[in-house]
Amino acid sequence: MLGRGLPPTRAPGAASAAPAPGVRPRRDAAVRPGRAGREPGGAGSNAGAMRSLVFLCAQQLASHHAAARGTLPFLPKELYPVLFKAAFADQRTLVLQDLVRAWPFPVLSFGKLLRRCRHCDRALLQEKPSKLCVQTVILGVVAYLNDALEDRHRRPSERQCLQVLDMTGLQDDGTDYGPESMSLWSRTVTLAKACIDVSKRQSERVKRASKRRKGPYSSSVTLPPPRPVSVEVRVDLFVNSTSYGVLKDALQSNAHSALRLKCRDFRAEELSIASTVGLLEFLDPASVRQVDLRFNNLGLSGLRVVLPHMAKFTNLVSLKLPYSNIDVRRLSAGTEGSLHYFAAQLGRLSRLKELNLGSSRLSGKLRQLLGDLQGPLESLELAFCYLLPNDLCYLSQSLHAPALKKLDLSGNNLSDSLLQPFQHLLGEASSSLLHLDIMECRLTDAHLEALLPALCRCSRLRYLGLFGNPLSTQGLKNLLQRTVALPDLRLVIYPYPVDCYSEDLPWPPSSSSLLNGSVDKEKFSRVSAELQQMLLSSSRADAVWTTNLCRHSTLDYFNL
Repeated sequence: MLGRGLPPTRAPGAASAAPAPGVRPRRDAAVRPGRAGREPGGAGSNAGAMRSLVFLCAQQLASHHAAARGTLPFLPKELYPVLFKAAFADQRTLVLQDLVRAWPFPVLSFGKLLRRCRHCDRALLQEKPSKLCVQTVILGVVAYLNDALEDRHRRPSERQCLQVLDMTGLQDDGTDYGPESMSLWSRTVTLAKACIDVSKRQSERVKRASKRRKGPYSSSVTLPPPRPVSVEVRVDLFVNSTSYGVLKDALQSNAHSALRLKCRDFRAEELSIASTVGLLEFLDPASVRQVDLRFNNLGLSGLRVVLPHMAKFTNLVSLKLPYSNIDVRRLSAGTEGSLHYFAAQLGRLSRLKELNLGSSRLSGKLRQLLGDLQGPLESLELAFCYLLPNDLCYLSQSLHAPALKKLDLSGNNLSDSLLQPFQHLLGEASSSLLHLDIMECRLTDAHLEALLPALCRCSRLRYLGLFGNPLSTQGLKNLLQRTVALPDLRLVIYPYPVDCYSEDLPWPPSSSSLLNGSVDKEKFSRVSAELQQMLLSSSRADAVWTTNLCRHSTLDYFNL
């Protein structure tokens, strides 16, 4: 490895609010080569990364588009991946497009090409994706297909072998992306438009070829059948009412288009029942691993219509239905049947490991909802679900408890009758639990003290979310002293201590009082420094204790 550059720049600590996904991104200016065939970008974007001599040479080659284009036909194919990463890192878009058009492997995978490697330890996959680079790769694939479709009757070049573009795994943490990066919603729209464009061009070629065959001077010589040319795009999709039409058209064209979308994780917001079902019907049954439907106001009656269409997803592992307007507290005779049907449909999802029913009113019905599942859940999110003691009692005695890796009970009042059943649940899940969210659960120092013995038995715990609970500075110090021995606990989201507020809080304080109250910055700064010093003194500089909910993303189930 060669020497280090300057330290990489960091994003500001407080992320701004995410833009509405329905807002269309602005159109970027065209990329034009500068002097000596150079493109925008430079080695500065790689500052702080350890790079091999091979990678440094790749950066130099990528900085001269004309030289790179002339070199590609003679470049050993083993060097294409490192040149791709160098061009992506420095936003050498012209070189990127040439690389994609000449890609010598069947698969072009962002996950493999942009991860840490022996040539460069910069993990581009964990950064917000560059809009220019992602758009360029998509345009490169479209250009590759146009080239291949024009030459279908000729002998295929050895370089023309791309079959799969895998864009899964690009970061999408929901925070503000800005004009230089690309959100999942924007990627979905860009890909959908590319699929439609390729499909239209194919249709035009077919029409032109048909006219030539029927013309007065058409040759009687029979051409060999065209070799099949197509690229499958493995992708995560995010759709809402604004982008529904273009995505539906793209998925409809999948059957005959040379550019086909194959969805891994599907997320839909604010769609009608009919629109949701319509899109689910177009998804490949074997490729979908996650369905996330939120803010769709489906209710039990709507879910009764939607869920049967998920049974075909034989590899569905994760189902998220937060903010679906489920309320089981006052069931009529008709809605009781809908609840039974909903539970039965969940039971048909034989590979389900993650379930999110956040912001549903499930009081007393957890046994009925989860009782038909064929296997144990490993991730269960029940935030703000108005749970009752018998719900947690059932959960602690169920097959799910010893398998749980992720548990979110935020917004449920754990300070009263739920405290003891929650203690029991923690004990049953202690050998497997990695991620625990108990934010805004009205936990005071005394409640936390009662929970600490069970919490400290969770020897594999990596994440603990406690924000929005009325804890004091002393309560937080006690928590740190008791949990510092948990070797894997690297991230704790803690609340502003109640003794750091500028004005007296009502007792017990509500979540809104804690969230909207004024914090004395000087007091909190001293407390934060004390906690950091305690971590250092305990040789736990690797652990992050923070009140920042935006900067540190929680663990995703598939990365547990």
